[in-house]
Amino acid sequence: MNTPEEAAAGTDQPDPPSREEQLATLLAERTEDLQRLQAEYVNYKRRVDRDRDLARRAGVRKVVTDLMPVLDSIEIARQHGELAEGSGFKAVADSLEKFAAAHDLTSFGEVGEEFDPHIHEALMQVPLAGATVTSVSQVMQSGYRLGDQVLRPARVAVSDPDPNAVAGGDSGDQ
Repeated sequence: MNTPEEAAAGTDQPDPPSREEQLATLLAERTEDLQRLQAEYVNYKRRVDRDRDLARRAGVRKVVTDLMPVLDSIEIARQHGELAEGSGFKAVADSLEKFAAAHDLTSFGEVGEEFDPHIHEALMQVPLAGATVTSVSQVMQSGYRLGDQVLRPARVAVSDPDPNAVAGGDSGDQ
């Protein structure tokens, strides 16, 4: 059996872990593994959802970008009085405009609005009577916005402030 020296030497070593301690350690390791896998899955799901949403937005953007020339043609037809009520062309135009609105595509660029270089592209300068700020005096091509993102700036003519409008009542006092 063990000599007294061997027995004394054995007391310096810690007792081997009990079965319960081994199981508790194993359980803690597996729980950490499970939590790590669950976090990885949640991150993966978020990434897939974000990528899916980006792909959907890119698809919508592509379709509405391809639709903009058609909407420009409809606007030109409207300006020339070619969209008679009850005509087939009017029904098609209304359907296309409804489709664009459903996908949050809006047009912008109106005569008289203040010029903003972020959403307008100035092609020339034309005077506009009564303008108090640099403003749009003519719209050559409407701009389009998808949500809050500008797809195409409005192509416009701009006018500088009218000196008579800025001066206000000063010119009438003389």
